[in-house]
Amino acid sequence: MGSFKGHALPGSFFFAMGFWWTMKNILKSVYKRQTRTCYLNSKTLLRRTEIWEGVVVLLMSLTGIVGEQFISGGPALILHKDGQWNQILGWHHTTMYLFFGLQGITQIICFTTNVLPLSSSKLMLSIAIFVETFMFYNHTHGREMIDIFVHQLLVFVGTFSGLVAFLEFLIKNNALLELLRCSLLMFQGTWFWQVSRPLPLIWLLYVFCLYDSLVVVVVYEYEFCVLKRQVSVHYSVQDCMCCLSFRYCNR
Repeated sequence: MGSFKGHALPGSFFFAMGFWWTMKNILKSVYKRQTRTCYLNSKTLLRRTEIWEGVVVLLMSLTGIVGEQFISGGPALILHKDGQWNQILGWHHTTMYLFFGLQGITQIICFTTNVLPLSSSKLMLSIAIFVETFMFYNHTHGREMIDIFVHQLLVFVGTFSGLVAFLEFLIKNNALLELLRCSLLMFQGTWFWQVSRPLPLIWLLYVFCLYDSLVVVVVYEYEFCVLKRQVSVHYSVQDCMCCLSFRYCNR
């Protein structure tokens, strides 16, 4: 399987941001149905949240770049060494982090200045996901077939995520697209962990020599199903919490 450093770290980032975006988009959707005003649904809070969100994405990207380049014998920003490419797979990960860092910078600029339209951050997110997908499509040269297949499933969900993010750029304020994109990003996060180290169910199947493509597909589908149910539960819980918060704000 893939290296732990190269896959567990982006997997954690993807899952964390997908989880955060899920909560944020659910709150936005619930607040739009409320007729009463409160600081929690004000444009000021939303703008500040978007700015800090961009800062966090940028810091995550910088952490990933530093980890890939300078920790555990990384290429240290040297692309060509001794007449050959220097750890080119590590540069794949670095390129992925770079484009997500550009997305964070774009988001900060969009919500602090009037230089770019607000939708530019969604377009840059779509581009970053497509770049990540293209990198991992060409990331499996010389590996075992099961490793290639797991990466192919990651490419599949990445392509779908990029398309949904691009639709968000075209169709503004669509709650269903936003939640679908969040689910797919969390799914990417968990599947990155599968590539780095098999999770308990995959590991159990691996121990009993059942780790083939048919079993992986089943786990793949059930994992996405669980994440979709998780988003539904979050929506129900946060809907109740928002109703209670509005009662508190209007006392």
